[in-house]
Amino acid sequence: MNENLKWGAAAVAVVGLSVGGIIYLSRNERAPPPETPAAALPAPPPAEVPEEPAVKHPLPPSETREPLPPLNESDQPLQAALEGVIGKESVQRFVIPKDLVRHIVVTVDNLSEQKVAERLRPIRPTDGRFAVVGPEEAPMLDPANYGRYQPLLQLIRSSDTKSLIATYVRYYPLFQDAYESLGHPPEYFNDRLIEVIDHLLATPELQGPIALAQPNVMYEFADPALESRSAGQKALIRMGPDNAKAVKDKLRELRAELVAQQLGD
Repeated sequence: MNENLKWGAAAVAVVGLSVGGIIYLSRNERAPPPETPAAALPAPPPAEVPEEPAVKHPLPPSETREPLPPLNESDQPLQAALEGVIGKESVQRFVIPKDLVRHIVVTVDNLSEQKVAERLRPIRPTDGRFAVVGPEEAPMLDPANYGRYQPLLQLIRSSDTKSLIATYVRYYPLFQDAYESLGHPPEYFNDRLIEVIDHLLATPELQGPIALAQPNVMYEFADPALESRSAGQKALIRMGPDNAKAVKDKLRELRAELVAQQLGD
């Protein structure tokens, strides 16, 4: 069972065909009737140009005039920027710095899906081993697991929301480039990010023991309705209700600050 917390139209061508006619003259000796001008063919309809999806949550351009590095050279500058927000020690402890922008984008995009690519995660695995309680034929999620997330939760609680969003806005063109490279050229990554935040906020709040099953090596939720939920929602459920609430509180702050950016506040 994966227990890690994972952290946003082709053009249509219209082809017109022209049809020509041939007028045959009578073979009799009479003079042929005067030619009647051919009726003008109607002009072909204008090509339909698909409308790109409207951007729902636009971000303002960064106020910093210094140019951004290329996406392939952005790891070190972004890591330095994160160190300025959450501290060097926290970055070294929690963040996987290689291909950071791409891995954040891929992970965000996958959080509402059933699976997240583990090799592309931007966050290091949680310390400790996943624990279960109860008999082998009826295992339960051990609440002791919830304590494993406390260092990460402390960082989430203490991080400055405005500074995080300012860093995100500063580097946003790189996030958009990475998102487009996934095959989303008409779409806007910030819209996807807010969509995923809303999806995570809709995670049900569960109290009491959570039954597990082990059909193979990995554990999964015994309740099919829970197991069918997205990777992001299941990660929040595995964290326990108090930890999930803390994450949701921060997500609400981040969402509010993102919306404030588009309103120019």
